[in-house]
Amino acid sequence: MSDLYSIPVTAQDGRETTLEEHRGKVLLVVNTASKCGFTPQYKGLEGLYEQYRERGLEVLGFPCNQFGQQEPGSDDEIKEFCELNFGVSFPLYSKVDVNGPGAHPLFAELKQRAPGILGTEGIKWNFTKFLVNRDGEVVKRFAPKDKPEALAADIEALL
Repeated sequence: MSDLYSIPVTAQDGRETTLEEHRGKVLLVVNTASKCGFTPQYKGLEGLYEQYRERGLEVLGFPCNQFGQQEPGSDDEIKEFCELNFGVSFPLYSKVDVNGPGAHPLFAELKQRAPGILGTEGIKWNFTKFLVNRDGEVVKRFAPKDKPEALAADIEALL
């Protein structure tokens, strides 16, 4: 099992980094898309971020184009869309795959640590959410249909 904080990720501006800067915080890691029925969840995710960031929550968005080609834009286009339409200020990263042989190592690790229904690891759709405690342990996986607002109690318990 890898240390989540040491897995390389690419910031949306193209900078290679890790999640080390978020060590000690509660993380909500989400695979996102701009042209999905769940896209309005960006507003709820931003609401959680605004409500809890001072207490140690980081919402981390990872755009993904694997589900119905619902994230076709470039990283710059995605960032602009999210800021203009939903006021997103939480960190967004470069587009990734979350399933298959090209799955980003972060999502491979998250899926292994928090399997879905009946123990399946595969992510079923956009806006699957993983809640990580301050020690880097994945404590819960939420389905795309789970609205961000419904996660507040689980987040509160970790803050």
